[in-house]
Amino acid sequence: MTSSREIVIKVRGLQKRFGQQIVFDNLNADVYRGEILGLVGASGQGKSVLLRCITGLLKPEAGQIEIFGRDIDALSRFERIAMEARWGVLFQDGALFSALTVLQNIQVPMREHLEIPQPIMDELAFLKLVMVGLPADAAHKYPSELSGGMRKRAGLARALSLDPEIVFLDEPTSGLDPIGAAAFDRLIKRLQRTLGLSVYMVTHDLDSIFTVCDRVAVLADGHIVRTGAPRELRKAPEHPWVEQYFCGERARAVTA
Repeated sequence: MTSSREIVIKVRGLQKRFGQQIVFDNLNADVYRGEILGLVGASGQGKSVLLRCITGLLKPEAGQIEIFGRDIDALSRFERIAMEARWGVLFQDGALFSALTVLQNIQVPMREHLEIPQPIMDELAFLKLVMVGLPADAAHKYPSELSGGMRKRAGLARALSLDPEIVFLDEPTSGLDPIGAAAFDRLIKRLQRTLGLSVYMVTHDLDSIFTVCDRVAVLADGHIVRTGAPRELRKAPEHPWVEQYFCGERARAVTA
C-alpha cells in the first residue's frame, strides 16, 4: 500500500496567489520515494507554479512543504544549500546558459556545491553526458548548436550532476517530435530504475503519462482533485476535467 511508503515530498495546505488571483488554495500533495509522479492539469492551473514553490523559486502565501521530512522554511541557509544538492531540476527546453558549453553547463551545480579539481569535474561531467545518451562531441558545443532533443538531454545531465535523489521535470517532452518524445520517456524510465530516483514530472503528454508514470496527480480548481495510477483514473474519473482528459478520444487512442 502506498500509505506505508516513504514520503519524500509532502505538501500541506499550500496557498499561492499573484495579486488577487488565487492559483491554488489549501493544496495537499505527496510524492513517494522511487516513484514517477506526473502532475497534470489544464493550462493556467498552476502546475509549473507548484513546482517552483516546492523547489523554493517561489514563496507561497501559506502552507507547509516538507522534503525528506524537513520543513524547508525552517532550514538554515547552510541546511538549505545541502538540501538543494539532493535534487535536480530540468526546466522547459533545458534552460541552459547560452554562453557556456554543454560540459560547462553540467558543471555549474558542481562548482556551487563541490570542491573538486577540474580534471575530476570534467570526468564526472562526461559521465553524465554519456548517462543521458549524448555523444562525446556534444560536450564542447553551445546550446544554440544543439537540437531541441539534445538540449533537453543536456539539461537533464545538469540536473543529474550531483547524483540527486529527486528530479523535477517541467514538461520534459514539450516541443519534441513523437519519436524524440518516446526516446526521452524511455531515458527517464531507465534512469529512474537505474538510479532509484524519485521523479516529479509536470506534463500534459498522454503518451508520457501512460508510459512512465506510476501515479498521476490532477491539479484543477486550485486543488489536487484526484491521484492514482493512470489507468485507475481512466476507470473512475470522478471529475469533469479528469474524464475529458483520461477518457477522451485521444486518451483512448494512446491506450488502444
